[in-house]
Amino acid sequence: MAEAADFQGTSASPARRWLRRTGALLAGAPLLAGLLQLPAATPADAAGQESPQVASSAGSVSVAVDSLTPSAPSEGDTVTVSGTVTNNGKQTVTGAHVDLQVGPPLETRSAIDTLAKKSDDLQGPPSGEKVGGKYTEKFPALTPGVAEPFSISVPADKLDLGDDGVYQLAVALSGKTSAQPWEQVLGIQRTFLPWQPEEAGTKTKTTFLWPLISSAHMAAETGSNEQQTPVFRDDELAEEIAPGGRLDQMVSLGKGLDVTWVVDPDLLASVDAMTGSYHVRTADGSTTPGKNQEIAKHWLAELQQAVTGEEVAALPFGDPDLASLAHNGTNVTGSLNHLKEATDAADKTVDTILHVKPSTDFVWPVDGAVDPSIVKVATSAGADKVITRSDSLQDNLSYTPSAARPIGGGTTAVVADSRMSTAFQGDLTRASASTLAVQRFLAQSLTLGLQTGKQRSVVVAPQRMPSVSQAQAMAEALAALQGGNWSESQDLTAAAKAKPDPAANTKVPPASAYPRSLSKQELPREAFEQIAETQRKLDKFKVILTRQSRVVTPFGRAMNREMSTSWRGRGVAAVGYRDGIESYLNGLIDGVKLIQKSETKLSGRSAMIPVTVQNNLVQGVERLKLRLTSQNPTRLKIGGDAYEEQPVTVNGGHAQSVKFTTSANANGQAKVVAQLYTEDGQRYGAPVAFDVRVTEVTPTVMLVIGGGVLLLVLAGFRMYTQRKRAAAREAAEDDTAEAGDDTDGAQSQVDAPQNPETSDARLEQETEAESRADGPEQPSDPAPDTAAESADPSGTGERVDR
Repeated sequence: MAEAADFQGTSASPARRWLRRTGALLAGAPLLAGLLQLPAATPADAAGQESPQVASSAGSVSVAVDSLTPSAPSEGDTVTVSGTVTNNGKQTVTGAHVDLQVGPPLETRSAIDTLAKKSDDLQGPPSGEKVGGKYTEKFPALTPGVAEPFSISVPADKLDLGDDGVYQLAVALSGKTSAQPWEQVLGIQRTFLPWQPEEAGTKTKTTFLWPLISSAHMAAETGSNEQQTPVFRDDELAEEIAPGGRLDQMVSLGKGLDVTWVVDPDLLASVDAMTGSYHVRTADGSTTPGKNQEIAKHWLAELQQAVTGEEVAALPFGDPDLASLAHNGTNVTGSLNHLKEATDAADKTVDTILHVKPSTDFVWPVDGAVDPSIVKVATSAGADKVITRSDSLQDNLSYTPSAARPIGGGTTAVVADSRMSTAFQGDLTRASASTLAVQRFLAQSLTLGLQTGKQRSVVVAPQRMPSVSQAQAMAEALAALQGGNWSESQDLTAAAKAKPDPAANTKVPPASAYPRSLSKQELPREAFEQIAETQRKLDKFKVILTRQSRVVTPFGRAMNREMSTSWRGRGVAAVGYRDGIESYLNGLIDGVKLIQKSETKLSGRSAMIPVTVQNNLVQGVERLKLRLTSQNPTRLKIGGDAYEEQPVTVNGGHAQSVKFTTSANANGQAKVVAQLYTEDGQRYGAPVAFDVRVTEVTPTVMLVIGGGVLLLVLAGFRMYTQRKRAAAREAAEDDTAEAGDDTDGAQSQVDAPQNPETSDARLEQETEAESRADGPEQPSDPAPDTAAESADPSGTGERVDR
């Protein structure tokens, strides 16, 4: 990108400062001419010169600028530079002293980049004039391997700073060694000194994004109790929000700064889950109760205070990787639905936990890199503002345009400044590295503001998860910027609504321009296919549940986390996370199953076969059907056909036996298969197959039954013959009685009449004697009470119950 070398902005007193610069140039012209005519000095000659030279052992002493205060001085301030010098050589340095040198202003942002790359190079850009005088620090000797501190304070008016701009400030150590006994520069550190002593006529509006994002710490697993106690994969989140932790520092440092908080709702949901009862998965696979409830409560309370009155932009839940989804997931069914669900969950989560209404119009691709497919996916869930970066959506202009620009389809690209956004990357644990990052950030901001006389909106989008040292440097730079004279704060929504620069680029770069380094870190297609398979299993599983939300919600959020940008560069961990989610779901699905059966013997032609359904879940299951199928229906039928289905409802933690009526047509073995089905006819779980051995009525049983029938027939025949004999005797006795009556009558007419009681007793005795002679009926012999037998055939449907 080309940049202008001239500044079109005006300072408070342009005429005076123009004369000052012109005078300085005229005064230095003779000196410069004389220097050009001098011959090159030899080492021997150099020993007697005032200006130190670069020795052959250049860089043997390292100079570290640990602090520069104030970062952006004004008139009347005293600039203090502190740090250390370390002799990295093998010889003692004598006559050492540290001096400050102020170079000419750097007129372009590219010049700042060049100087930053050669900040400690003795062969780098000229360092400018030495401040000299008493503003130096001397060391009698620098012993090898020993670091010596220094601190130099100089009034700002002694630095001879001219017009508004960014000046090079070099800290150089000069001295001698026994091998080279002349004064020479042995180490140098260059940095930047922004100079804007008076309020700028037109200030740059700066939006700084303050990200609160972490990696995935929760999966889908919850406790089996009513409260569904959450289970964390590790205890790392507690470390991040604990005092001094990364996220604790982000909140404490961001409080009081005028920033736009960019929040992943998953982080808020995870910390909120820690405020109550929770468990942590240990290395051996077991869980232990969490103990950081108070830390979580404190962090959320501090965050709620910090965001009061500030803008909060909520990313989709889990911070999904938009580029990975666009390049590898759009052809996988259901992938875009997860993005929509993540977007919908963002607003409710932030509002519920932080009690603020977030903006959900923004999406943030990794490093702000975009192409047409990323923009399409980013806006598919309803967001119409894409946070990109100027090294992706580049401009061929001599100045930096405002961030907002339309890119078609009602979508606005909010282009963050790449130089300022990447200023705090890398290792900033050393104070010197942090100080250089702060000064470079401020230098870029001031130089940008001096490019034109027009007000512009600039957005700074730093790395997603800054370290503690990076966050501290960011806060220091932002505090200096907000206390400076050339910038004013603006929230993200206002930056997106700012009037676009008509000359700015609005064409999204093609897919071929997407950085290859970022492509290598994307989630592969296989990741989205696995997520889709997990979703398919969940859809099939949830229909049988009586309380679907206990499963659907935690698994839905877990699948959002599976698409997170935090998995970039962590491919093995990402696979492990996805496998863990799917394995846990498989375990729940297997909690509803059929109990295995051994071979069943069926004696007779019909029987009931029980099949047991076990529910090991906490909640009940319903809307299931159990189908029992005979593989050989000609031998064994189920419910009068090849199979029979029955509905199944089982309470949580219980088993239910379902009985099926079977009928056998022949002896032998028949295979039977039991299978659960959902209401829509989909198989559920593994089938259970078992054998049914059918046996007809055995010969022994037939003999017993035949013997019993024969006894009944014989008993009936005996009773029949006895009755027939009794009837014959009674008939014979009646005939004898009639003949006797005639004789007795004639005799009675002559003799006196007999006693009637005596005659009746004699007849009774005679009858009893005859009965006793014929084998009288035993009291145990039952009297027949059945109707007369019929010779007609049996009616249809009649059967004998066994």
